[in-house]
Amino acid sequence: MNIRVTLDGQPVDATLNDSPAARDLASLLPLTVGLKDFHGTERIGDPPRKLTTDGAPEPAAAKAGDIAYYAPWGNLALFYEDGPAASVDLLVLGHIDADPAQIGGADRITVETAS
Repeated sequence: MNIRVTLDGQPVDATLNDSPAARDLASLLPLTVGLKDFHGTERIGDPPRKLTTDGAPEPAAAKAGDIAYYAPWGNLALFYEDGPAASVDLLVLGHIDADPAQIGGADRITVETAS
């Protein structure tokens, strides 16, 4: 699913995969989330509720540009550096086609359905 993402007011192309968690995120759109840095690899923020983890795909290590969901905390993560080894608790939901430095410096993300 193509989505429209803005990072601090700058539009970038992005897609969500077809996982149940990504579809659940899409059901919340439009959505604006404040972001903070986490471990020097990702920007994280909280959606208004936890997403479903039913039918979660096999764990995969997040790569720079990935949109992910960390199930135990219920937060979204935008990776600007490659993440740690695969974790059953981290679900990759999609990918943002943006410069890693733009993702790493973002304080706010807005996600909408593409027109």
